Amino acid sequence: MQGRERPLIVLLAAAESSASVLYGLYDVLLSVGAVFPDMTAGTPGDEALDVQITTADGQPFRCVGNVPVEPHAALGDIETPDALVVCDMYTPIVTPPTGRYPNEVAALRTAHAQGAWVASVCTGSLLLAEAGLLDGRDAATHWAYRDLFARCYPKVRLRDEQALCLASEAEGIVTAGGVTAWHDLAIHLIARFCGQRHAIETAKVFLISGHAEGQSPYAVFASRPTGEDRVVDDAQQWLASNYAVSNPVERMAERSGLTTRTLARRFRRATGHSPMEYLQALRVEEAKQMLEVEGMDVAEIAASVGYYDPTYFSRVFKRPAGLTPAAYRKKFAPPPRGV
Repeated sequence: MQGRERPLIVLLAAAESSASVLYGLYDVLLSVGAVFPDMTAGTPGDEALDVQITTADGQPFRCVGNVPVEPHAALGDIETPDALVVCDMYTPIVTPPTGRYPNEVAALRTAHAQGAWVASVCTGSLLLAEAGLLDGRDAATHWAYRDLFARCYPKVRLRDEQALCLASEAEGIVTAGGVTAWHDLAIHLIARFCGQRHAIETAKVFLISGHAEGQSPYAVFASRPTGEDRVVDDAQQWLASNYAVSNPVERMAERSGLTTRTLARRFRRATGHSPMEYLQALRVEEAKQMLEVEGMDVAEIAASVGYYDPTYFSRVFKRPAGLTPAAYRKKFAPPPRGV
């Protein structure tokens, strides 16, 4: 805000926050302007940001892993910051945080209304969604929470393939995806409030490169039965073991005793996917695991999951994974022995 010597960056945390996110952000942001001159010239510079940790009540607590945290102040005791960053707030992938953070949610609404730049890391986006700040907007979160968002926050346009979503930055909202996407958020925040030069220098000090490929290569397709439709549950279980057979969708429908159209309708209602989408996701997930550990070439892997045209398989694979099979293998395969 105007009149300050340094931008005030507030990190909002709770007992469900990860120490790696909270203290990682704190260390990196606090270093801006100070550490790079020390590393290159031997003389520390001045800190460019005023960074404070806050909670709803301001009392000391222990976050995930029993790591102690001593906040600088309670939310209500801090003036409107230039940026309010919500650290990750763990919750099971089937349980929204509804009603658990009333003070934090109210503070987020107030800070945004007063012009603060509001951001979140990983599941911190759930608090922004609870506050209604993501309604009608694009947003990122950890890929494992896509179903929870679809079920509980249908007004949010989830971009779970993105590591950092900037679509609503003009409206003062930025969301980062998985836990280590705080790297991307930190460098972007530094560039915004301190300039690109400080962002580059800080990235060099901490060896932060971001996630240019987004979250897609890391996402896992979870094929668990929903329990909403016994016929669909049975079809899912059958498909999990028979995804490589010829014409699996037609054979699955015949086995269910339903017409292909009826099964497709019930399948989408229960899983959120058409049978063909679900089949392709299963095949890609199996191919990923083989690329990570097997020595087979890509054509052999493609055939083993039901694709006999390697070029078509590569196109199918790249849509959800964000990388070609060869690039995926390079990223995740173990290094050669002795390296």
